[in-house]
Amino acid sequence: MAKASVKLLDRAKTGISGLDEVLDGGLPRERMYLVQGDPGVGKTTLALGFLLAGAVESERCLYVTLSETRVEIEATAKSHGWSLDPIELIELSALEQAETLDRENSLFESSEVELQETTRRLIEHIEQLDPHRIVIDSLSELRLMARGSLNYRRQILTLKQHFSGRHCTVLLLDDRTSEPGDLQLQSLAHGVLQLEQVPPVYGDDRRRLRIVKLRGLRFRGGYHDFVIRHGGLVVFPRLRVSDEQTEVDGLALSSGVPEFDRLLGGGLDRGTSTLLTGAAGLGKSLIATQFAIAAAERGESSAMFVFDETARTLLARSRSLGMPLDKHIASKLIRVQQIDPAEMGPGEFAQLAHGVVQSGVRLVVIDSLTGYLNAMVEEKMLTVQLHELLSVFSQKGVSTLLIMAQHGLVGKMDSPVDVSYISDTVLMLRYFEAAGRIRKAISVLKKRSGPHEDTIRELRIGQGGITLGEPLARFHGVLSGTPTYFGDPGELSASA
Repeated sequence: MAKASVKLLDRAKTGISGLDEVLDGGLPRERMYLVQGDPGVGKTTLALGFLLAGAVESERCLYVTLSETRVEIEATAKSHGWSLDPIELIELSALEQAETLDRENSLFESSEVELQETTRRLIEHIEQLDPHRIVIDSLSELRLMARGSLNYRRQILTLKQHFSGRHCTVLLLDDRTSEPGDLQLQSLAHGVLQLEQVPPVYGDDRRRLRIVKLRGLRFRGGYHDFVIRHGGLVVFPRLRVSDEQTEVDGLALSSGVPEFDRLLGGGLDRGTSTLLTGAAGLGKSLIATQFAIAAAERGESSAMFVFDETARTLLARSRSLGMPLDKHIASKLIRVQQIDPAEMGPGEFAQLAHGVVQSGVRLVVIDSLTGYLNAMVEEKMLTVQLHELLSVFSQKGVSTLLIMAQHGLVGKMDSPVDVSYISDTVLMLRYFEAAGRIRKAISVLKKRSGPHEDTIRELRIGQGGITLGEPLARFHGVLSGTPTYFGDPGELSASA
């Protein structure tokens, strides 16, 4: 392949799922990039994926290892099911060179001669192969041999100048063993990719990626979660709200229960988010299930992401109440997916939910926000990321039901996080006691998109699902959990 035909601003596909989207198309060719990260974060896997993507395009690719052995690199590739046959792998063992130079040299510092010799051999291999893509792993070896920031910077500049005339795209891997605050490498590179590994208090390690700079070009900023799987890295680009709006019909989202729809002022408007909040056991999940079943009976698809209880428990409870959840799961109009917050990060979940919406889902249920909160590395960022996710869904005309369990059962209730302000509709559920029985009440506290009843109704759960009673007109203090009844006691007993 004639390298002169490659244009300077052509993008080189990285071969990393999601990374090209973050980079707005890939890495501009014929430039030098720095990939930084602690040992074990995935730099080698990313670099191998980058070279193999080039090999698919019939590009000549060179991997130069200064620290790991050929056997170790091949073992990494084998763990992902990759063959390195299309890649030229050069092992420049610094230890082997040092022993040779110690025997032959007695006039100069061995480290200085060693660095010059390593650089010379590296340039020889590059000139011989004339590659389109190069990976140098890792710069920590060159830093050790340089024994000084001035000499180290001079050698990196030498390599950069040599690369600029070779029409090749270069990845320099660095394990950040330099002094804190050393930005020499970042200043010399055209772009910097930073990989981090964040250990949570409990659960699997979380990895995230950030584009520190990409000189003269736009990219998607911020942190992007990624995982290492068989087959390489998978990056989950941070969602962002676009200017595109999906047209939706004016029909409200019905629950399939006429009394419930009347309470909501006709149903839920499409493209809005609804928060169902209250103590455990009040029926929040069943209400969300009822909306999903009603959507399925209209031929619309729904997705339910279950954090707290198991999907098996959800199905068993629906069966016991005669709610046809199984039938609609079998028809694939309702998807129920169990989420383990200890294993799945927030970025991966956001991309999973976005993916089902892209496939045509019109209603998303997150059960519950407590589980979603536990999936966050930093709890303070929950509302920001959730607001972004809901905004993306709203633009696509997708309705979202958010379930949040409050602390406590009766009396004063506390929420683990306040997300009521980012929800378009808020449904409050409460326990109350009357005539020696524990009862459930429901009311609409807020609905941005239109009118709704301001009544408090009794919520009943039984065979066939949920039903709503008449407004609790003769009660005072239901929302506090300790109501007072002002009606005829005999009438209350009869209604029980």
